[in-house]
Amino acid sequence: MLIRPIEEAEQLTAIDLIWGTFLEFEAPDYTEEGVQEFKKFIDDEYLFERLEFFGAFEDDVLKGVIAARNGVEHIALFFVPAQFQRQGIGRAMWQHMLAKSTFDAITVNSSPFAVPIYKRLGFVEIAPQQETNGIIFTLMQYVK
Repeated sequence: MLIRPIEEAEQLTAIDLIWGTFLEFEAPDYTEEGVQEFKKFIDDEYLFERLEFFGAFEDDVLKGVIAARNGVEHIALFFVPAQFQRQGIGRAMWQHMLAKSTFDAITVNSSPFAVPIYKRLGFVEIAPQQETNGIIFTLMQYVK
């Protein structure tokens, strides 16, 4: 498996992967407002300029996407489709970002579905669950 930056020609594939995985695992916990807010976020034409996107590729197949902002101080997107979960893809992408980060701590606004996943990666909850514009999240932090 190769973890590398998402190229411009791969951006739509990455967004499709994110959206499909979101609908399956996260949207059921959100209100319609939250689903539309997330869709608006990933449809932003400047998304790939504001975030660092990396993909997990195997035989030229995109199997996961992770994106961070502020030089990997905050994980903004982290998605692995159902058929590729439990294969170490998420952990490999996380380790890639962790090695890339120059910060002592990395944060994420975790969806309810992903809280246990982030805990397995070493994150801890630092604030109670919140909701903003229909997006439900728990602020979590990883300290190196």
